[in-house]
Amino acid sequence: MLLICIVVVVLILPKEKRFKYEYEKGKVWMHPDLISPFNFAIEKTNKELEADKNEAISAVLPVYKVDDKVTSVEQEAFKIDFDIKWKSRFQGNGNRAKNFRVGIDLIDEFYKRGIIELNNHYQKNKLADYYLTLVQNNVATNVNSSTLFTPSRALDYVRIKLRKESDVEIAFLIDIIQDHIQPNVIFDENLTQKLEKKAIESISLYRGMVQKGELIVSNKDVVTDDVYKKIESLRKEYEQTGLFSGKRQIVALGQLILVGISLSLLMVFLYLFRKDLYYDYRQLSLILIIVSGMLITLSWAIKIELPSLYYIPYCIVPIIIRLLFDARLALNIHILVVLVAGFFVPNGFEFTFFQITAGMTAIYSIQNLLRRSQYLVSAFFILLTYLVCFIGISFIHEGSFTKIDWIAFSPFVLSVLLSLLAYPMIYLFEKLFGVTSDITLMELSNTNNPLLRELAFKAPGTFQHSMQVANLAEAAIYKIGGNALLVRTGALYHDIGKMKAPNYFVENQKKTGNPHDELTYEESARIIIRHVTDGVELAEKNNIPESVIDFIKTHHGTTRVDYFYQSFLKNFPDRIFDEQVFRYPGPIPFSKETGVLMLADSVEAASRTLKDPDGRSIDLLVDKIINYKLEQQQLINTDITLKDIEIIKQIFKQMLMSIYHVRVEYQSTAIKTPENPVFES
Repeated sequence: MLLICIVVVVLILPKEKRFKYEYEKGKVWMHPDLISPFNFAIEKTNKELEADKNEAISAVLPVYKVDDKVTSVEQEAFKIDFDIKWKSRFQGNGNRAKNFRVGIDLIDEFYKRGIIELNNHYQKNKLADYYLTLVQNNVATNVNSSTLFTPSRALDYVRIKLRKESDVEIAFLIDIIQDHIQPNVIFDENLTQKLEKKAIESISLYRGMVQKGELIVSNKDVVTDDVYKKIESLRKEYEQTGLFSGKRQIVALGQLILVGISLSLLMVFLYLFRKDLYYDYRQLSLILIIVSGMLITLSWAIKIELPSLYYIPYCIVPIIIRLLFDARLALNIHILVVLVAGFFVPNGFEFTFFQITAGMTAIYSIQNLLRRSQYLVSAFFILLTYLVCFIGISFIHEGSFTKIDWIAFSPFVLSVLLSLLAYPMIYLFEKLFGVTSDITLMELSNTNNPLLRELAFKAPGTFQHSMQVANLAEAAIYKIGGNALLVRTGALYHDIGKMKAPNYFVENQKKTGNPHDELTYEESARIIIRHVTDGVELAEKNNIPESVIDFIKTHHGTTRVDYFYQSFLKNFPDRIFDEQVFRYPGPIPFSKETGVLMLADSVEAASRTLKDPDGRSIDLLVDKIINYKLEQQQLINTDITLKDIEIIKQIFKQMLMSIYHVRVEYQSTAIKTPENPVFES
């Protein structure tokens, strides 16, 4: 899996050689003197090319063609229209011949000179004329549009000419002529665009040459605009040289080494500190997919030449890993991803600083996820971190607050907004890979969850016990380090199996009687032990995640149901029996969280048997319960230290004293290992 991930990432990364110098316009050149290693052309900047493009386009005149068909059609139409309207209006009276001659002469004059519809694109204002290329009979001439008629100019011309004529019907002729003033000088858009394209293609991309051995910039010199253009041209020429030669394979080998080291270190981290993930192929594949996905996204952004690589939501990786796993793994992965990415982006150090600080903020801001509003709070703090870093780096670059380019900060805003996509992606990953995020745990720990509501209704005593255990375990794990939300959720569900037979458990029993009185000790033990398997069955039926089911399986480990075991020994000392009848099936706890829950469960249940709790009795009880679990080797698979044990004891004692309103009057002392059996929950 590791090798596949490395190969995929290396294949997708850009293979251009990397220019080894960092530089910025207006800043001091901190490297040795830069001498040109070969001849190269100085490329124009995008701004210069855009200016040249606009100049070239403006030099191209729009092309118009004379359409002779319009002339002949409108001349014939005028003759027909004149005859019909003259007969209907004047019934043969008046000077028809002169009116017709004047009208047809005007029509001929308009189309001989040309009628044009001005194009708004080439006008500086609505009334402005412009130069154009007029094509007639395959002959092109440059003319000004003012030498041609427009429909409005033609109509004005008609009015002026008719006023100078005598014995003509002015209104009649104007009415007919205006119906036959149609543009015959037509804009040829296709030909104009071809000429513009040809003009753009003829633009030179370069503005001079640098000869081999020429000094480009000296150490401690300021990188001026002219020097910056030379360095940029050298960088592009350097990175493009040898793309399809043996050097491309050397670049790929370098990437293979860097990516291989980074991902191998990740695997070492998982092996040393998260063996549960290292040996879980589903979760390990999820981690590698997330890492590869971010690096592939970076490669894609470089390939399409995204205006700013800061548009990419790098913080989405630490957010997803933190919510699916833990903060330590999230920070480790984020640093490795950013370090690899830093080799392929401009100003790699600044990029790395931006992303590592923002990623750390993302992880810390959701360290303890208690409310959905923390998503937005986290986004706000990430944006604030970007802003502070942006201002600080701008101060270094510009030396002035007024010169800060605030537009350059906009990619960071979009990046933070895109980071919110982490939350729907987490839901998808949970379903595909069977992991449990803090978001799911937060939903499950809501006491309005149907399964918890059912527990509160059917076994109210057990529900109250679970709430108290959750409070104890959460306080302890928060102090010694661990997933407080996970342990709280596990505590709320650890005894749901008691719903199957609630009356057989002391916290749900009424004073009227005890159903165990009618059973043998073996039968009673089986019923008590069965609440673990019943709980697992209920949890699986209700789609409770495996990480929560682990608390149900392990909260009694492989301990005995000592009350019924001791009772059996006392009443039947000579009978041969199988001790496993009185022992829970296990497994024993295998994490800090499951270990702390076992201790909290036993301590809380035992504390209910104290008739008159005081500081000393609580001290004795807590020490006795925890020491007994240690003796039974129930915590050997957890990473709970002796120091953690002492902290857990103190927290349990303090909280139980608060629950039972006990005043602290003395220091607790160490208690020897008990000989009497411990109480069972």
